[in-house]
Amino acid sequence: MRLKDFDYHLPPDLIAQHPAPDRADSRMLVLDRAAGTFRDSCFRELAQILQPGDVLAVNNSRVLPARLFGHRVGVRSLPIGKKNPARREYLTTEIEVLLARQLDERTWEALVRPGRKIRTGEKIVFESPTHPLSHGRGSETGSGTTLEAEVVGRGEYGLRVLRFPEGVSFTERLEKIGHVPLPPYIHRADQQEDRARYQTVYARERGSVAAPTAGLHFTEEMLRQLEQRGIERVEITLHIGLGTFQPIHTEEITDHQMHPESFTVSPDAAERLNRALREKRRIVAVGTTTVRTLEHLAAEHDGTIVPSSGETRLFILTGFQFRVIGGLLTNFHLPRTTLLMLVSAFAGRELVLKAYEHAVQERYRFYSYGDCMLIL
Repeated sequence: MRLKDFDYHLPPDLIAQHPAPDRADSRMLVLDRAAGTFRDSCFRELAQILQPGDVLAVNNSRVLPARLFGHRVGVRSLPIGKKNPARREYLTTEIEVLLARQLDERTWEALVRPGRKIRTGEKIVFESPTHPLSHGRGSETGSGTTLEAEVVGRGEYGLRVLRFPEGVSFTERLEKIGHVPLPPYIHRADQQEDRARYQTVYARERGSVAAPTAGLHFTEEMLRQLEQRGIERVEITLHIGLGTFQPIHTEEITDHQMHPESFTVSPDAAERLNRALREKRRIVAVGTTTVRTLEHLAAEHDGTIVPSSGETRLFILTGFQFRVIGGLLTNFHLPRTTLLMLVSAFAGRELVLKAYEHAVQERYRFYSYGDCMLIL
């Protein structure tokens, strides 16, 4: 397999820059794997398309306001004399940080820009959005709030390791200072509406730096309709980090290494999913993150979902044996990505790319705030 085998043309104006006025207003392309066909539908028809007894497995991870803007406050690794004219510019240059993965209560791996100029030992202070350095990004969520971090090391893939001080209400301050980490193909600053709309209505467990976007279409009313039709919902957690979006740089796709992402599957969720498997009821995953979590556990435990917490680096490619998932609700994904490869492994690359071509011709909305596909 080559990267170019997972490419397609997408006009830039089809990349959704804002969410639909109503979550459930999305269009939905329904793929039938057995027949090798697809048809246009809408998300509001989901309850009628699924069958009583089906199980919807969803990711209840909650997105953190993980993008931070700040500046240096102590330059230990690169001292600059007080009379040096470069000092002021050096200390006031805006530093952008995207928290990527929590290592412990005080320590995070993070993407830092400009990364090459941030050395171990430096300290960065982040202020509330009212600070001049934030350039009006987002909406005003507080004033006078600060958060400081020290760069204590380097991680994989060019990441920096940041340590925050003890005795600080980290989550509370992050909510005031942080920005919604909208993906780079959304060409605007985050806004107040993103704090609600870039979360699923069932988001609970804090820890993701990107939304499990397939779940953004659900409303409370849609969830009630599904329950009334006899469709069970089971929640698991996978905190989305860089592993989901990490570009493939290797010539051979199979040489690509996924960044680890943490997951939790409770005893209750495992028992309900295993019961569905025993009873041969269809499990429909909402999002690729749910697929990776459940298939990781099944691969590790001979087809059984074992209640546990851990990390997964599972990279799903064509030829993968799916043991759990019988259906997939997913958004449209970027070309040449591990996400598109997972979907292609589940439904077949040729069918998926034909469906994407149809979606482009019919002007579906693409990516995080866009429309969706249901693959059965």
